[in-house]
Amino acid sequence: MRTHTVEYEFAVVGAGAIGSILGAHLARAGHSVLVLARGRRAEQVQSQGLHMTGLSNFSIPVPVARDPAELRAAKALIVAMKTPGTEEALARLRHVQTDMAFSIQNGPQKNELLAAAFGAPRVLGCLADTSGELQADGEVTFTRNVNVLLGELSGETSERTQRIAKMLDDSGVRASAVTNIRSLEWSKFAAWVGLFALSITTRTVTWRFLSDPGAALVLVRLVRETGALANRLGIALSDQAILPVATLCEGSEQSAVTAVIEAGKRFAVHAPDHRMSSLQDLEAGRPLELHETLGYALKTAAAQGLALPLIEAFYNVISAADRIRLS
Repeated sequence: MRTHTVEYEFAVVGAGAIGSILGAHLARAGHSVLVLARGRRAEQVQSQGLHMTGLSNFSIPVPVARDPAELRAAKALIVAMKTPGTEEALARLRHVQTDMAFSIQNGPQKNELLAAAFGAPRVLGCLADTSGELQADGEVTFTRNVNVLLGELSGETSERTQRIAKMLDDSGVRASAVTNIRSLEWSKFAAWVGLFALSITTRTVTWRFLSDPGAALVLVRLVRETGALANRLGIALSDQAILPVATLCEGSEQSAVTAVIEAGKRFAVHAPDHRMSSLQDLEAGRPLELHETLGYALKTAAAQGLALPLIEAFYNVISAADRIRLS
C-alpha cells in the first residue's frame, strides 16, 4: 500500500460527477489534489485522469488513493461520495489531519457525520447547485455551473470559507461564501426531496416533470412537508436554491405550482438534458440515496412529533421498488 505522506491542499472523497468536477478544476488551477476512489472508477482516473466535457473540456492527471488509510493529511477534505456508506467511510478517515471538512452530499445529515468524525469546529456547511454526469467511459459531462455555497454552521463570517470559495471560483466552478448556510442547506434539501421523488417516479429529464402540472403539484406538497419540518426546527427557508423554496411554502398551491412550471421552462432552455443524480443512480443500477435523505427527514420529524405523510408514502414505495430492483 502506498501512503500519501504529502499534505494535499484538497482531498476529494469520491470521484463521481461532482467530486470529479471539483477535483479537476482545482487541479487545473494549480492546487494539489488527491482523489479517493474505488474499483473501476479508480482505474479510470489513474489511467486517464479527470476528463471533463460539456461546460469545460479538458483532462488533467491527479493522484488516486484506493484505500482511505493511504491519506495522511489534507488542508481541506471534500466529501463527494454518494450518501450510502458515508458513516463507514468517514470512520476510516478519522486519522486524517485536516483543517476543515465539508460535504456536497444531499441532506443535512452530512454535517452531523462530519462532526462525529473530525469535530464540529472543523466542519463547514456546503451545498452545490452544480450538476454533472459521469459517463461509462469515465468522462464527466459538466452540465450546470450555478454556485457552490460555503459557510460556517454558526452563521459567522470566516476567512477560511471566503478563501476556499475564492479558490473554487477562480478555478472555474462558481462558488461563494455565505453566512446563512444552514438555511440554504435546508432549502436545497426541501427542493431535493421533491425532485428526488419525481425524478425516480417519472424517470425523465428534470424540465419535463417540472413542467407537468400534476407532477408540479405533488412536488409542491413534498416541498411544503419538508418546509414544515424546517419550521419546526426553527430554520428559515430561502428562495436561493434550485427551486424558490420559501415562495413554494407560502401562498396558494396554484401559485406555487405556477412557480415550479416556470422553473421547468428555465431548465428546458438552460439545461435541457439535466437529469437528477437520483435518476442517474437508478439507471446505472446503483443504490439510491433514499434512507439518508427522505429517511432522515422522517426520522427527524418523528423526533419532533411531526407527521410527513406524503414523504412517508414516497419513502415506502421507493424503498420497496429499490429492494425489488436490487434483489
